[in-house]
Amino acid sequence: MVQLTLPKNSQIKPGKTWPKPDSSALREYRVYRYDPDSGENPRIDTYWVDTKDCGPMILDGLLWIKNKVDPTLTLRRSCREGICGSCAMNIDGFNTLACTKGMDEIKGAIKIYPLPHMPVVKDLVPDLTTFYAQHRSIEPWLKTTSPTPKTEWLQSKPERAKLDGLYECILCACCSTSCPSYWWNGEKYLGPAILLQAYRWLIDSRDEATEERLDNLEDPFKLYRCHTIMNCSKTCPKGLNPAKAIAEIKKMMVERRVSA
Repeated sequence: MVQLTLPKNSQIKPGKTWPKPDSSALREYRVYRYDPDSGENPRIDTYWVDTKDCGPMILDGLLWIKNKVDPTLTLRRSCREGICGSCAMNIDGFNTLACTKGMDEIKGAIKIYPLPHMPVVKDLVPDLTTFYAQHRSIEPWLKTTSPTPKTEWLQSKPERAKLDGLYECILCACCSTSCPSYWWNGEKYLGPAILLQAYRWLIDSRDEATEERLDNLEDPFKLYRCHTIMNCSKTCPKGLNPAKAIAEIKKMMVERRVSA
């Protein structure tokens, strides 16, 4: 994985250091805290987690803090199995899922921030409104003009295999928020997660809107802000390769122009 350097912010100040529990097995958590409604600057609170009293994952420690130390700590989580993508955050400089990242993978204090370069709703919760709007813009559903079959749209095994490495995306936004191009042009550039989703429908043998989808992506910003930095592919917690998907879309664009 690539390590992401968070932007230096002199406004982030040291926060409260919570008392250590009476335990011989403690891990230090340094957690970003910010409530826009309070009018106060962001801060870093320090907690001590009793690892004998909780599970081994970073998320287990955060939930232990919320349940037993500080109920005001705000975060997202749902499945706890690396499926929903809700608990995506920046942990020890990497964008990843808190539910699949073990405490034993980190030496020293565990530093936790929200996904970088996104507006913060509160604490570790980023505002993904634009991200989801961009996902809707690519119309991520099967589009056909042929009469609907009586049973189902058929697909051969080789055709189905083309979707491997694409359909597994859980829209956690780890890749997009690791991309400098998305940081700079997040309102216009769709970003690696959304473009990977777009490619998933472009190569689906059952879909009959390829030209329409390519027309939608033919834009100076939507697709072409990718500079192949590769952060997206290195940080994906599902091991996917958004950079390759983006390159394949660009290739489809070129082939279309040549054949026109």
